[in-house]
Amino acid sequence: MINLPARENSILSQFIAELRDVNIQNEPMRFRRNLERIGEIFAYEISKTLNYEQKQIKTPLGETNMLLPDDEVVLASIMRAGLPFHQGLLNYFDKAENAFISAFRKYHKDGNFDIQFGYLSSPIIENKTLILSDPMLASGSSMVLAYKNMLNKGTPKHTHIVSIIASKEGIEYLRKNVAKDKMTLWVGAVDDELTAKAYIVPGLGDAGDLAYGAKE
Repeated sequence: MINLPARENSILSQFIAELRDVNIQNEPMRFRRNLERIGEIFAYEISKTLNYEQKQIKTPLGETNMLLPDDEVVLASIMRAGLPFHQGLLNYFDKAENAFISAFRKYHKDGNFDIQFGYLSSPIIENKTLILSDPMLASGSSMVLAYKNMLNKGTPKHTHIVSIIASKEGIEYLRKNVAKDKMTLWVGAVDDELTAKAYIVPGLGDAGDLAYGAKE
């Protein structure tokens, strides 16, 4: 299942537009804040899909019954661009456990590259709701590698994969390599083109560099 919240008119479209806009991208703090705000919007949308249980709440003047989320949530993000996006999700899922993944492109002299896994810090995710995020879903290789390494920590009840901008090729790769019956994909925008170097067009450029500065 693919959910595209930006198809409906909302402030989400403005935040995504600002991420793409070359005239705004020279403000790293604003770029990071927009990643965070988009994470908050996705968290709200995902919260509608969780299981809820009625619980009694005591107020200063009495008691009332309310439906509250009943799922154990684990937020997992691919560093480094994923950090402010993760914080946005965590702002709303403030009781969630957290996992962090290092996956990176290792370039070769011929210009080709491999996706390599570097590090994973994660709680047990057995029978929990996993929300795995990365702002960009380009080829899909990093996301699939991260997901498969997360499975070493258990089998989640359901996985929500969240990206702000995805390529059609990346979505198709994900469909072929992740169990579809237990996965929901959330995307802000889907772009048609993926270059030979696996950059999304029109995309927005390198999200990590825009958020934290260029790397060597």
